[in-house]
Amino acid sequence: MKAARPWWGALLWPALLLVCLLPGVLGTVLRPLHLGEVPAAFDPSLWRLTLTHVRLVLLSTVVVVALGLPVAVAVTRPRREALRGLAETLVGLGQTVPTFAILALAVPALGFGWKPTLLGLIVYGLVPVVSNAVAGLQAVDPGTLDAARGMGMTAPQRLLRVEFPLALPVILAGVRTSTVYNVGTATVGAALGAGGLGEPIINGLSQQNTALVMVGAILSALLALSLDSLLGLVTPADRTP
Repeated sequence: MKAARPWWGALLWPALLLVCLLPGVLGTVLRPLHLGEVPAAFDPSLWRLTLTHVRLVLLSTVVVVALGLPVAVAVTRPRREALRGLAETLVGLGQTVPTFAILALAVPALGFGWKPTLLGLIVYGLVPVVSNAVAGLQAVDPGTLDAARGMGMTAPQRLLRVEFPLALPVILAGVRTSTVYNVGTATVGAALGAGGLGEPIINGLSQQNTALVMVGAILSALLALSLDSLLGLVTPADRTP
């Protein structure tokens, strides 16, 4: 059995993110690189942009789980192989079509702001959740299900008390992957007025200020690593020898 990861190790990236959000820290770190100046007036907005980014990612993750798990359950029931193939193909289109294309198609119908950005995050984030949930549910030992059936469990009881607990590590790994993906994808939403850590990147590109671009990129990367570490705390430890 592999040793469980220490909980304090998962707090390293969130702590570094908080340090980088302190006024003047990133500007001071980047100044020797001569990439441009980070305006002091921009520092207070970094907290707001980071919280906006977190809200976008977490809200999209909740919706993705609420949509993806029922789809995975529906297509893994007996004699639904054709439906499973169709669902995986349709969901997979979310990562085949470029994010910009999804957002461009959503803007005429939903306007600018959070709505088209959330739609893009949901479409993009469904793939790992549905794929992992399908793989986890299909990996449940048929003998275990037969034993549960022999004990008189109904189909819903087998799903909730046998299939989901056994598939949970794989399902949570998919949720974790989807969340990290969407931290990067959410930066595109700044171009649509959704806010978030894409704002300093876009402002830096328009002003030819590489330091601002680096601020957005560094904070986005640290946020992705922070969420991955924190979600790792709730993911069951690997119990393989």
